Amino acid sequence: MEEKFNHINRVKGELFLPGDKSISHRAVIFSAMAKGKTLIKNLSESEDVKSTISCLQNLGAEFTFDRNRVEVDGTGYLGFSKPTQPLYAGNSGTTTRLLTGLLSAQKFDSVITGDDSLSSRPMNRITTPLRMMGAYITDNDGKLPLQISNVKHLNSIAYQLPVASAQLKSCLLIAGLHCDEETCLIEDIPTRNHTELLLGLSSTKKAGATYIYSSKRNYPVSGEYIIPSDISTAAFFIVLTLLSKDSELILKNVSLNETRTGILKVLRAMGGNIEIISENTSNNEKYGDLRISSSKLVNVPLEASIIPNIIDEIPILAVAGLFAEGVFKIRNALELRMKESDRIKSVCSNFRQLGLQVEEFNDGFIIGGSAKNKKVIFESFGDHRIAMAFSIFSLLLEEGGKINNFECVKISNPNFISQLKSICR
Repeated sequence: MEEKFNHINRVKGELFLPGDKSISHRAVIFSAMAKGKTLIKNLSESEDVKSTISCLQNLGAEFTFDRNRVEVDGTGYLGFSKPTQPLYAGNSGTTTRLLTGLLSAQKFDSVITGDDSLSSRPMNRITTPLRMMGAYITDNDGKLPLQISNVKHLNSIAYQLPVASAQLKSCLLIAGLHCDEETCLIEDIPTRNHTELLLGLSSTKKAGATYIYSSKRNYPVSGEYIIPSDISTAAFFIVLTLLSKDSELILKNVSLNETRTGILKVLRAMGGNIEIISENTSNNEKYGDLRISSSKLVNVPLEASIIPNIIDEIPILAVAGLFAEGVFKIRNALELRMKESDRIKSVCSNFRQLGLQVEEFNDGFIIGGSAKNKKVIFESFGDHRIAMAFSIFSLLLEEGGKINNFECVKISNPNFISQLKSICR
C-alpha cells in the first residue's frame, strides 16, 4: 500500500498515545506467568504485542479484552501448557527473545517461528547464554525457527552482556526467575530497564557496570499495570512539532523512564523546546505530560554512551538532524543493522533519492545538503519506524511525499494516520 502525505502548515492540539510497546510486552508476559487475575490498562494495540498475547494464549493464559483494558488470568509458576502448534511471533523480536527465556525453563517442548524479516535476525545472542544455563535449543544456523526442548531445571549464571541489548538482558532475567540461586547479569552500557522495574529486581553498581539479579523469589504476582504512552511513538510527533512553524502540542502520560528519554535529552541539546508539565509513577515507571513548541534546531555530537538509549529513535532523529543547522552524524550504532530492516541502509537509501549528501559507515551515517529531487516515493523496507520517519519528513517537504508499503506501521502504531490528522493543520 502506497500512502501520500501532503505538506502541512502547523501542528496544534493534544494527543493520548497508545501504551508503550516495550512495557506492554513485559506486562502481558508477567501477568500470564503470575497466578490469578491481573488488570492491564492502556495496553499497546500494536501487532507486536498482539503476537506476544497470541503466543501466551497458546500456552494456556486467558485474556479478556475491553478496549484498551485487558484482564489476564495467569497460570502460576511452571503452569503453562504445551502448545499444540508452533508459536508464531510475527515480526516481533521482543516476543521471540523474551518468550525464549520463559520457554527454556518449561517442562515441555515448543517451537518459535516468525515472518521472513524476523527469521533473518540473529538469535545466537540469546541461545548461547541460555545453553550455558542448561537450556536445550536447536536453531536454523543461529536464526529462527527455535526448537526448545524440555529440561529438568535451569542453572543460574553470572554473565557479562556482550552487546547492549534490553531484549537479551530481559530474556536471561526471565529465565533466571526459574532458578533457586540468583542469576547475575553484568551490563556495561545501560539499556532500557522495564523488566527490572516491573519485577522489582535488585541491582548494584561496581566500577561503572551494573549488576542485575533475578531468581525464583522475584517471580511475578498478580496485580495491576498502568502502561504509560510510548516515547518511541511520541518521538515522531515531537519532531514534527519542533520543525513546524507556530506549532504547539501536548502529549499525555508519556513514559519518562530514564533509559528511554535519551531522545528528549538530544532534542533539547539541539535547541528543542520540550517541557515536562506533570509527572506520575506506576509500577516503578515514571510518566508525565509533555508540551512541545516550534524550535530552531542545531546538530550536536552524539556520544557512544547514549546510542542504546536512542536506538529506536535514530530514524526520526535523522529527519530532525537534516532540518537542523549543521551536519547530522551518527556512529557507534551497528545495532541498527539488526532491526526490522537494516536501518542504516534504509535511511541512507531514502535520503539519497532526494539527492542529499550521504556517507554511509558500517555503524552509522552522515547526512547533509539540500534536496535536489522534489518528487520521490520513499521505501518503508517493511519497517514501521522507517515508514513513520519518512512520513514525518514528507509532511515537512513543500511537495509532500509518498511512502511505499506503508501498512507496516501497524506493527507498532496502527492509528498513526488518524493521530496525525487530529493535530495537523
